[in-house]
Amino acid sequence: MQKTYESCRKDYPVFYYTDYEAAQTEDGLSVTYHFDVPGLSSFAPSWRFPLPASAPAGLTEDRTLRKLLFSLGMVELVSYWKIACPPEVLVQAGALDEEQLRWWKKLYYQGLGEFFYTNGIDADPDTFMTLTAEGTLPAGEDRPASALSGCLIPVGGGKDSACTIELLKKSGQPLYSYIINPRGATLATVDAAGLPSDRSVHVRRTLDSRMLDLNRQGFLNGHTPFSALVAFSSVITAYLYGLKYVALSNESSANESTVVGSSVNHQYSKSFEFERDFHEYEKRFIGSGVYYFSMLRPLSEFQIASYFAGMPAYHDIFRSCNAGSKQDVWCGHCPKCLFVFLILSPFLSHKRLAEIFGADMLNDETMADCFEKLIGLQNEKPFECVGSVSEVNAAVCLTIERMERDGEPLPLLFSRYKELPLFAESFPRRRDYERYYDREHLLPESFLKLLADECYGGNLPC
Repeated sequence: MQKTYESCRKDYPVFYYTDYEAAQTEDGLSVTYHFDVPGLSSFAPSWRFPLPASAPAGLTEDRTLRKLLFSLGMVELVSYWKIACPPEVLVQAGALDEEQLRWWKKLYYQGLGEFFYTNGIDADPDTFMTLTAEGTLPAGEDRPASALSGCLIPVGGGKDSACTIELLKKSGQPLYSYIINPRGATLATVDAAGLPSDRSVHVRRTLDSRMLDLNRQGFLNGHTPFSALVAFSSVITAYLYGLKYVALSNESSANESTVVGSSVNHQYSKSFEFERDFHEYEKRFIGSGVYYFSMLRPLSEFQIASYFAGMPAYHDIFRSCNAGSKQDVWCGHCPKCLFVFLILSPFLSHKRLAEIFGADMLNDETMADCFEKLIGLQNEKPFECVGSVSEVNAAVCLTIERMERDGEPLPLLFSRYKELPLFAESFPRRRDYERYYDREHLLPESFLKLLADECYGGNLPC
């Protein structure tokens, strides 16, 4: 796609973020963004945020809120920019100083790492985009949120957000769930958690259909940093509802690059690098008073799987398969399904996992390639939200150890694994993740103590 990339940049040299419109009604806040690529198309994606009954009139004149809404548009634009990758981006909808422009350019380049890599595009971090802001700051005064409590928890329908909910139930904080475009698994998670329906906030994001049309016509397409949209939109929601915290469910394993020896990371906007950057940017340049952090950041996927295994109410309802998301099912044939199957395998029986996923993936010959990527026999992990190579190997070794101890026959993929030198290398380290602790996190002290009590027996590893 390098030739397509260069041709598009020549034919469509400028991208405009022209404006955004916000309208308040009795029960909602609607926002429409306006982007334009001259000679190609204009785009008008939209968001709708519900409002609490206590919401004051005149929200669209709130300067802090307008800075948040403008920033959400700065993330949204990248989904439309990547269609033709214009070398010049002009932001007319708001003001950004040089430090802010550098921040956004870093997010775009790192967040599009998978897009560039999978399309075979050689994009220079300095010249892939010239970013200029020509707009002005919104009028009025900033109004930081004054609430001292309350947690908003983004729910995606997988095991991680369910773990965050169960952990934070013990915090004493009022809990609100946050869902973008609700589907079966997200709604079922909130229901299983027993959270009140009046504290479940459902936001609607609507893509411009012209983007999808252009994708079908052969213009550039690929992964964008969706979790950055979650970051800004969840802080907007917490601000509207007067909540103090946004508690994400991103783990330490998200920091590992997807391609060995590179910075290409499918999960860049779930990484601690982005979390820290976002936290600092929001505090300095927006100042909503909302504290953004990930409750699971000190943990590995392995530890999260161990905790989730003790939450049977969620086992039949959770879903995190992208291939089956529209049908709200596990497809049983993709790398994400296989990863979740593997990471849970030390803690749940093989029979039970086959029931949950509707497929015995470890006896499926067609899953061999995905398996090799997950255990590190290939230089690329799957471009999915999956754990680190070393903890997948730890999970496989522990499961083999348990199955052989219990006299269970090993499934096909495990039988082959035992014959690999990798098994001999990984088996001695199979318990490395049981007491893993990543010190790079933003957990407030009270939440860290809660995590220590629940996951480390009260004492964090030294």
